[in-house]
Amino acid sequence: MLAGARWRRGARVTGRRFLSAAGVGALAFVAGLATTIAADKGGRDDLSADDAARVAAVIRPTTDFSTAERFEARSAGAGTHMKRVTRMAFSQPLANLSRKDETEFRFGNGLFEKLWVSSPSSTRASDGLGPLFNARSCQSCHVRDGRGRPPEAPGASAVSMFLRLSVPPETDADRKALATKAVLSVPEPTYGGQLQESAVTGLAAEGQLHVDYTEETVVLAGGDTVRLRRPHYRVTNLGYGPMHPKVQLSPRVAPQMVGLGLIEQIHEADILRLADPMDADGDGISGKASMVRDHDGTLVLGRFGWKASMPSVLEQSAHAFSGDIGISNPLMPDAFGDCTARQPDCRGMPTGEQANLGATEAPDPVLAMVVHYSENVAVPARRDVGDAAVLRGKKAFYGAGCASCHTPKFVTRRDAPNPAHRFQLIWPYSDFLLHDMGEGLADRRPVGDASGRDWRTPPLWGIGLTKTVSGHTYFLHDGRARTLLEAILWHGGEAEASRDAVVDLPPSARADLLKFLGSL
Repeated sequence: MLAGARWRRGARVTGRRFLSAAGVGALAFVAGLATTIAADKGGRDDLSADDAARVAAVIRPTTDFSTAERFEARSAGAGTHMKRVTRMAFSQPLANLSRKDETEFRFGNGLFEKLWVSSPSSTRASDGLGPLFNARSCQSCHVRDGRGRPPEAPGASAVSMFLRLSVPPETDADRKALATKAVLSVPEPTYGGQLQESAVTGLAAEGQLHVDYTEETVVLAGGDTVRLRRPHYRVTNLGYGPMHPKVQLSPRVAPQMVGLGLIEQIHEADILRLADPMDADGDGISGKASMVRDHDGTLVLGRFGWKASMPSVLEQSAHAFSGDIGISNPLMPDAFGDCTARQPDCRGMPTGEQANLGATEAPDPVLAMVVHYSENVAVPARRDVGDAAVLRGKKAFYGAGCASCHTPKFVTRRDAPNPAHRFQLIWPYSDFLLHDMGEGLADRRPVGDASGRDWRTPPLWGIGLTKTVSGHTYFLHDGRARTLLEAILWHGGEAEASRDAVVDLPPSARADLLKFLGSL
């Protein structure tokens, strides 16, 4: 429980005092917590007492904003990509991969970019697309391994954004499945768990997502104004009849791919220690863990996805193959993907399963190679960590309480399976917990432990290169924010005090804060 590192609801930070008494108390508490980790290893079964002491010293939050911290530029430790920044900055292998692992990374990248085709096909090893799908390849959503975007014009395809679908539980069986976490949500009876905007030849697509916006103005200290756009979602051209009257819709843009394997190797105890689900200290922050079942049925910590609904890169990749592309794999063996029993035409289409290649459309080692690639995409080095404005912005970031949820650093497991991931000091800027982000960002669609107002704290590493890699600056789960400042201003709920602190900053300090974020 990271109690002292939280901001009390209603707190303010003025331009004259970036690090308030509450902020100082927060840093003191986390420093004490680091000492506790050294004393009892904090639940980390991978550390010796000496290791625990080293970790405690390294993760101790800084109180010195006059200079960059040691190793701060290396966001992913020894694996940080130090090459010149280009639009391919998110597509490089971890710098400390073995030669063998780097070769396998290249093979995995080829499969990540592979375009799947419908069955039957002369390509044989590439057929199995759909029958309903959102994209033909992993790269179609994660362009250059960056973040997706909402459709920019009415009627435009939402290739790198999709719509999650579910309904409230209506039967005892539904309620039991949710209670036991056999499922995290109840799919829409006809359209399944995700709207599929594309279909193979001869089959109707499920429909088309449309986004309309209304705008509202926020006035900042110093007189600056920002126009926020509030999205409104609707689905047209439904191909299989009306949806359930209580359908819950939740848009999601594809996240960036960097550092996933390192995130997976953050010890579970280090994340759980930050949680305070009942807000026991009364500070208005109640980060909670998302506990989910893995493919073996074991209850484990979810840390991937906008609602932390996936426990591993393997699970995330397998579900994306099935739900986004319609490709069956060893974890998700249904060759018809998200086609439901109410879509008989879909389930009657040819599949890409071929007995001589394996039991699924993406048999081993296809899934394993894509997972290997996804686990080892490097995080680029920070830029300008010692710049005076960046350091002032970092101080403002801490002073506004942003570091309470966007936890700057962790040390990965000593016993990680891949040596490249072991005992690395990483700077993801996330606690990987669920937080109530207020009514403005609510999708009103519960998923497992996440309520309709909860979102996982997204990692911030690499965020300053979004324009360079992805060609846009759309942020948040649905891309509504067109700038980092807009993204901050949408924060509510547990982050309301931090948002208000940023609003209250004088323009020069706010510019410094944004420059710090741009350096990540």
